[in-house]
Amino acid sequence: MRMLNLGILAHVDAGKTSLTERLLHAAGVIDELGSVDDGNTQTDSLALERRRGITIKSAVVSFVVGGVTVNLIDTPGHPDFIAEVERVLGVLDGAVLVVSAVEGVQAQTRVLMRTLRRLRIPTLIFVNKIDRHGARYEGTLGGIAERLTPAIVPMGTAHGLGTCEPAFIPYTAVDAAFTARLVEVLAEHDEALLASYVDGGAAISYRRLRRELAAQTRRALAHPVYFGSAITGAGVDALIAGVTELLPSAEGDPDGPLSGTVFKVERGPAGEKIAYARLFSGSVRVRERLPFTRDAAGKVHGEGNVHGEGKVTAVEVFEHGSAVRRDAVTAGRIGRLWGLPDVQIGDTLGVPGTGAPTRRVFAPPTLETVVVPCRPADMGRLHVALTQLAEQDPLIGVRQDDVRREVSVSLYGEVQKEVVQATLAEDFGLDVDFRETTTICVERPAGTGAAVEFMHKDPNPFLATVGLRVDPAAAGAGVEFRLEVELGSMPFTFMRTVEDTVRETLRQGLRGWQVIDCAVTLTHSGYAPRQSHAHATFDKSMSSTGTDFRGLTPLVLMDALRRAGTRVHEPLHRFHLEIPADTLRPLLPVLARLRAVPRTTATEGPVWVVEGEIPAARVHELQRHLPGVTRGEGVLESAFERYHPVAGEAPSRPRTGHDPLDRKQYLLRFMRQVEGGRR
Repeated sequence: MRMLNLGILAHVDAGKTSLTERLLHAAGVIDELGSVDDGNTQTDSLALERRRGITIKSAVVSFVVGGVTVNLIDTPGHPDFIAEVERVLGVLDGAVLVVSAVEGVQAQTRVLMRTLRRLRIPTLIFVNKIDRHGARYEGTLGGIAERLTPAIVPMGTAHGLGTCEPAFIPYTAVDAAFTARLVEVLAEHDEALLASYVDGGAAISYRRLRRELAAQTRRALAHPVYFGSAITGAGVDALIAGVTELLPSAEGDPDGPLSGTVFKVERGPAGEKIAYARLFSGSVRVRERLPFTRDAAGKVHGEGNVHGEGKVTAVEVFEHGSAVRRDAVTAGRIGRLWGLPDVQIGDTLGVPGTGAPTRRVFAPPTLETVVVPCRPADMGRLHVALTQLAEQDPLIGVRQDDVRREVSVSLYGEVQKEVVQATLAEDFGLDVDFRETTTICVERPAGTGAAVEFMHKDPNPFLATVGLRVDPAAAGAGVEFRLEVELGSMPFTFMRTVEDTVRETLRQGLRGWQVIDCAVTLTHSGYAPRQSHAHATFDKSMSSTGTDFRGLTPLVLMDALRRAGTRVHEPLHRFHLEIPADTLRPLLPVLARLRAVPRTTATEGPVWVVEGEIPAARVHELQRHLPGVTRGEGVLESAFERYHPVAGEAPSRPRTGHDPLDRKQYLLRFMRQVEGGRR
């Protein structure tokens, strides 16, 4: 039987969870439809999701239709939970992007579609809510073509829009306008069709057009569009037919080498870790030992770094709407795995393959807040709880300041902050408050800097030689680690320790922000070979250990970074404003005061459209001012665009106590930690 791993994506409130519920009902998995408002849907299982009526965590359900087993993944629509969507994208064979027929293309819709197209994920578009007052057909199609992709193929017509009994009538071979549109879109990527199109298209059979539509949809070149209502069921049967006909099946050899990726981690009732994994090749069986590696990007010669191995104690696969125990999960399927206590989201199972994207596809969080326990005695429990939450969402960056005894978390927005607060209270029994949210900046090297410290030479107290050079890299390059020393100049484990410590140290640059877009090169290396006194055991005082390289690397790296210098960059958002024409003049001074830079302005009837860039820190302030300036009629969309150098005095981030810039204090704390570990 064919297998398809399908994602449902949308802007918040477009109706994606309701569509998931309708698909399960149509497939016979559930007898009664659940409601988001009533909090009884299949995929919104968290109490917080049911109470707030939004999806927070991705959820997997399964159903069989038309000879295809569909693993359907419902994802959050609110932009505060975009990290949850990011992790799902790499395990999908296809996607359905849901658009509201009333609101049309919204901010998150555009972000999602750009990403789906960039990753070349085959995507159908479902225009939902045609039963709602204000639903539009032509207007929505125009918005999709203009703001998402011109390569759309409307698959039918919608009738009864805005009524309680709408209908979607699929086109057939006798619809001349439909076949003409098919030829027009498909000819863009098929020379034979293009030649026939130029000649009038009379020789092209409808069957051939449908085959080519399926082929180009599977290559993410064409995007069929369906209209319907998840509430009434209109158009859902046509969408299901499109899913089975036009989207590709999962591929993979069950007997091949094991390759998979972990895209979700959760905790069971007893606190045990459960990993959700998509297998691209091979099989995972109960009781077998399973190695997993972190992202190998940037490793020496691309070699993976094995971070763990566990014995699989249980396996579940998704069948007919629920997860059931099985002896194994095979290629093409999604499974839940027990027995891997050290596994993390993004880990590769077995050998690296065509798994989840190794590079971030959405912007990182741009906001940070300090979490304060209402009871000071709960600080230790708070850190443990936040660490567990970060396991399930790696982009919730937890940062502990030992000097100020503070814990900070990075977030996408205020809604996510409320969810974290409620989760800490309900799942961990912790009452917390938050300080004012601040913007997360980054640092980039301003030039090149190098430093080296040799063992047995002051002021180096470690049995290690480390030399590092820091060079700026292109925007978006991340951190690359390079070698200018021979691989055999010291044990590979020491080189790996240097690299891991470099990446860890760069989380806090000269001004306290994470350092990005740089290349760090190991220029010098040296170690003391394993030694012992006569007739005695191994002596750490005479031999280098990983501790020496973990201790020395931050000192050398920060010295090199000091010589290179860094510039602080703040996040900029791209904004799209739609306002009444007569409110443009009073709005412009507000934009100027918030350091927003309009790039383009245009009129669309009585509406002015203004697009430009604004510092991320000022977006919420613009949202507060907009209703008053535009009589409540202004609509703002914004999304992260890029990092830009801060003008004037650059903000600093409070540094943690473990600070290699203060050499004396750093060494005292490091040695104290080492001694504590020995005891």
